[in-house]
Amino acid sequence: MEAINNFETINDFNKFNNHETLHPLVNVLDLSKANKRKGCKMFFGLYVVFLKDVNCGDLRYGRHNYDYQKGTLVFVAPGQLTEATNKEYYQPSGVALAFHPDLIKGTPLAKKIGDYSFFSYEMSEALHMSEQERQIILDCFSKIKYEIEHAVDSHSKTLISSNIELFLNYCSRFYDRQFITREDVHKGVLERFENLLNGYFKSDNPRNIGLPSVTYCANELNLSTNYFGDLVKKETGRSPQEYIHSKLIDEAKERVLDQNKSLSEIAYELGFKYPQHFTRLFKNRVGYLPSEYRVLN
Repeated sequence: MEAINNFETINDFNKFNNHETLHPLVNVLDLSKANKRKGCKMFFGLYVVFLKDVNCGDLRYGRHNYDYQKGTLVFVAPGQLTEATNKEYYQPSGVALAFHPDLIKGTPLAKKIGDYSFFSYEMSEALHMSEQERQIILDCFSKIKYEIEHAVDSHSKTLISSNIELFLNYCSRFYDRQFITREDVHKGVLERFENLLNGYFKSDNPRNIGLPSVTYCANELNLSTNYFGDLVKKETGRSPQEYIHSKLIDEAKERVLDQNKSLSEIAYELGFKYPQHFTRLFKNRVGYLPSEYRVLN
């Protein structure tokens, strides 16, 4: 069985990367100090953000090159398992911010940390930055590093957590920019999403599997659920669930007009386990019960 490197504490992560532990709950690491290593599996009990700083050639999104190739941020949250697949030894390079969940307990960041959905994005959905954005990120790291190296006082926890929050807010802004600059690629995702739903409701999947979930659609489009959700929200102003329901209701309106089928039969065909759930959703979205809509049209 392949060994897994477990990083439950900042000290664990520091040792792995040849760093001294100056603060038990947070560090900014220069990855070039780490020993050469092969790919391996790593389990994290920490929040870690890697600023990868290696020349890896063109960065690609599906079949498309990224517009921003100067730096790549990858986000890892506690409880996640990652795997580097490099078979040959390589020299790590770049910077990493690592902090333990205990660091932010009792701070404003603790209440917001769940809002940064990019901690649940997959590696292929990393944040690609321009040189200017990279400098802003490095400046945030520098401020955090200064506080780590500064003698601990009554202000330390507040300043460190607030600078981490500032850094994460910049990351949110830059991801919004990435959604915009990759507009053509993302429109392709939306077209595939639309085609996926059209094909789904024309197949036997609703009856056999049930209503299409957001996770199902994201998997079919080779995206993580959170990235897919954020992408659809940015492009359409609606959540994927709302988008699915809209497509479902469009399909339902057509079928309800078929007098040869009962409303219960139509509900089952669309993937509902219970006809009353179909009736409730239809009423909420259309303003009429399916039976009323059938009569009116």
